[in-house]
Amino acid sequence: MDKNEDIADQYAENRKMSPQELAAKLDADLDTFINGLEKKAYTEGWPEDRWQEEMEKHPFFMTKAPEPGAELSPLMQGIQQLKYDEDENTPEDLAKAYKDDGNFNFKCKKYRHAIIAYTEGIKKKCSDNDLNAQLYNNRAASNFFLQNYRSCLNDCLAALKLKEDYPKALQRAAECLFHIRNFDECIKYCDKIIAGEHSNKLITDLREKAVAGKKADERDKRKQKAAEKKEEKQSNALLEAVRDRKIKFKGKVAESATLKLSDLEPQFPDAMRSHVKIDESGRLVWPVIFMYPEYKLTDFIQCFHEDATFESMLIEVFSDYPEWDHEKKYTPNQVCIYFEDENERMHKIPNNWSLGKALTHSKYTLQGGTPGFIILVSGSDAEKMYLK
Repeated sequence: MDKNEDIADQYAENRKMSPQELAAKLDADLDTFINGLEKKAYTEGWPEDRWQEEMEKHPFFMTKAPEPGAELSPLMQGIQQLKYDEDENTPEDLAKAYKDDGNFNFKCKKYRHAIIAYTEGIKKKCSDNDLNAQLYNNRAASNFFLQNYRSCLNDCLAALKLKEDYPKALQRAAECLFHIRNFDECIKYCDKIIAGEHSNKLITDLREKAVAGKKADERDKRKQKAAEKKEEKQSNALLEAVRDRKIKFKGKVAESATLKLSDLEPQFPDAMRSHVKIDESGRLVWPVIFMYPEYKLTDFIQCFHEDATFESMLIEVFSDYPEWDHEKKYTPNQVCIYFEDENERMHKIPNNWSLGKALTHSKYTLQGGTPGFIILVSGSDAEKMYLK
């Protein structure tokens, strides 16, 4: 019996059955067929322990865009290739695709990612000036939120070259100019916007702030100029006073017209912030160093008036016995004052001499802006050894 005869007999048999019997038989036949299929595990799906991770990779289910440089799933790579393939898309299509990406990142407040997307769109150099202007304007907005005001301004100007009187670009350019304190240009842009849009309160307020900022800057510049002029006058008076005293400097003489402020710069570390000054009466006040070679220590006197005597300064310095003076021998009446000349010869100064008189000693040479003197106990072994 061939296959056709089997089918005919089966058909005849089925016609003799009631609808209920036929339905039951069909169910039984389906079960028999399914049970007869080869049983094997399904391996094409996502593992149970990583299903959420795999979902995030799938472009239809991911909740956030991939980070730049991140590894992409094959499906995502395929979609990106379709979207960004230069063979499949025109420069206009690509520029719009990157603009959409930038807008998405901008809405998510990922301004740096948005800047990358808008930049890629600009690089396509499409022929649609309106689209290019939008890319520059949108990148300007991203830079603005990152407080990159100069970059934002440059993008606004680029957008305005492509699309003159672009309202958003004009307004943002004015805001950037205010933030970089270019108040004159800010006022010009505000005037241009107000001329075509009289009811823009934000720009009206911005213009008022720019006018106030300009006045404040002009006032500060006047103050700075006056302060510089005053400082220059004081510096010239100081140099003239030093020249008048004919103080000798190492390597040059003070009365030389070449004496500069830099010649008065302190070289001793503790005196770096203390400079010789001139008071209201035209007298000099010096920073001075007292050196104690016996103990290899120093004292720094910040303000030593040229008319004050060494004796008066020693009384102030030794009003209490120094901690290092265990023998309590360093007193104003027991110490002697010396200085070294350029040939390393010692010269003694009377305690009742003023600082000004010591500085004009024929053998005294000043190095830098900090006079230095050696203090030794009179008749002590340390004095004898040092002088020898």
